[in-house]
Amino acid sequence: MASYHRIYRISLVLLLAAFSGCGGNEAPDISAAAATERKKGDDFYDREDYDAAIACYNQVIRLKPDYASAYQRRGKAYYRKREYDKAIRDATQAIRLDPDDAWAYYDRGEAYRWKREYDKTIKDYTQSIRLDPDNAFAYSHRSAVYVLKGDLQKAKADFDKAKALRAKASQN
Repeated sequence: MASYHRIYRISLVLLLAAFSGCGGNEAPDISAAAATERKKGDDFYDREDYDAAIACYNQVIRLKPDYASAYQRRGKAYYRKREYDKAIRDATQAIRLDPDDAWAYYDRGEAYRWKREYDKTIKDYTQSIRLDPDNAFAYSHRSAVYVLKGDLQKAKADFDKAKALRAKASQN
């Protein structure tokens, strides 16, 4: 039954996206309009249509320029397009607006990792872990960066921590 509901929701979202696109007639309530555009952007992102997702997130930012999540999500879309400087710029703006967003630090760290700016990568993964100590992704990716830097002791500690967190999560 759950899969039926998921398929129904996806079909409905696809129909809405096909007929409404991004932008266009904004709802009178800017917050509601921003939330609607963000949802469209998320749906495009999930379908790997990153250009359409970015267009939606641009609309969200136009409607609500202080909405940190829109920058974080647009940055993820830029990251997927391998536009790492834009991804870093957006993650940095998301962090300015919401310094407690662990995923914004993680995402910026990912972009730095692909640019081979490993010290910045480690710094961002570390901050992500401080804010969200159960983020196994940050531990495992920081472990990989420590390997690249030749610090095998720290790499093993992070690897072990990530493994323990994943085991804990699978039990829940």
